Amino acid sequence: MSSHWISIYTLVGMFVLATVLPINMGVIAFVGAFLVGTLVAGMNTKAIMGGFPADLFLTLVGITYLFALAQNNGTIDWLVRLAVRAVRGRIAAIPWIMFLIAALLTAVGAVSPAAVAIIAPIALGFAAKYGINPLLMGLMVVHGAQGGGFSPISIYGGITNKIVAKAGLPLNEVATMLASLGVNLSVSLLLFFLMGGMKLLRQRANADGSAPVVQRVSHGQSGAQVYGDAEGESFPEERRIAARAENSLMESSRAEAAQPGSHAYRIATVAGLLALAVLTLFFKQDIGFVSISIGLVLTLMAPNLQKRALGQVSWPEIMLIVGVSTYVGVMDKMGTIDFVGHSVAGLTSPMIAALLLCFVGAVVSAFASSTAVLGSLIPLAVPFLQGDTGVSAIGFIAAMAVSSTIVDVSPFSTNGALVLANAKGVDRDVFFRQLMVYGAIVTLVAPVVVWLLFVVL
Repeated sequence: MSSHWISIYTLVGMFVLATVLPINMGVIAFVGAFLVGTLVAGMNTKAIMGGFPADLFLTLVGITYLFALAQNNGTIDWLVRLAVRAVRGRIAAIPWIMFLIAALLTAVGAVSPAAVAIIAPIALGFAAKYGINPLLMGLMVVHGAQGGGFSPISIYGGITNKIVAKAGLPLNEVATMLASLGVNLSVSLLLFFLMGGMKLLRQRANADGSAPVVQRVSHGQSGAQVYGDAEGESFPEERRIAARAENSLMESSRAEAAQPGSHAYRIATVAGLLALAVLTLFFKQDIGFVSISIGLVLTLMAPNLQKRALGQVSWPEIMLIVGVSTYVGVMDKMGTIDFVGHSVAGLTSPMIAALLLCFVGAVVSAFASSTAVLGSLIPLAVPFLQGDTGVSAIGFIAAMAVSSTIVDVSPFSTNGALVLANAKGVDRDVFFRQLMVYGAIVTLVAPVVVWLLFVVL
């Protein structure tokens, strides 16, 4: 067996092990990089560590630290309350408000499961109160989080853009962002009308703001569930948020709002997030350094309120991403990336090869970590994208990005599990089957659709 196939089988084994067992895939990947690098490729430790993505590490730390500050000082809950207040009794607008907030959270730097963990308890509480289909509400939250996930200052966007830039491929950050937002928005619009949206358009809250009377039967037990993929272990703080009931979460928000000077501090936090977008998008400053700098300014303004922020940085998620990236760096130095790319291009037409990679990304991501999929599959596609194959690199990256993340509605993924855990007034077995069927449909259909939209057309 060649060294290339050993490294490929090792990568597949990492996904399987991290899916079956609650082990951070980053830890497995670092060990894999060491063993494959030394025993198979004959590399020394310095050469192996050369693949460590220092710039990506700084980006992830900076963004998640800044988002933790915004969460701790009540900015996120404040923005949610403002958005819901703007509904003014329009019940049909509530799912779209949840979609928008989830998209904004991931767009400014929240990892997708963190955004869903924050919004899902609130959104599904509203669903139970106003008689909205809980499956519709949960899917709107997940698709919203995925829709905003590829902004240039987001986690997914940062990972994808750095990998593409490092490979020397054409880079269009806006195209990837709009592709993800457009597909998820279109799917959400379809779901809205298929799952009772027309009925919601005819309903309004009572004059006093209370909900119309809705008869609901509660089945099963509520509460947080066990999440099955490697990405799920990365968010202990967000899981505690997800496990709370909506009332206790809102009470906590009101308590924070009563603190002296908190309103001005939240305004400063919003200004900091806007400054991050401006400095990185228009002045091309490094997102990692800028986000940490803004985070430091906010911390200096209220150091006692932000003691937990550094501990809330998604260290397991960061470990996962940089570990996989380091292993892929070893594969690159071994020549495995070129080997796979040329092999895929040689087996079939480039168009079919692009479709196969989209399918692989969707299937693996439905059970494992989307971030790990993005970090490993895009580099595998680089060689045949660099050749004269007729496949647009920008279109393929957009297709791969969407197909590898839109499947996170699966109940085996963290986002889907969070929706299942927080649904109220449902038969959980039935709700689980509904999520599973929808996730299977998305996994089979989405790769074909995005391939046709972004690669073929």
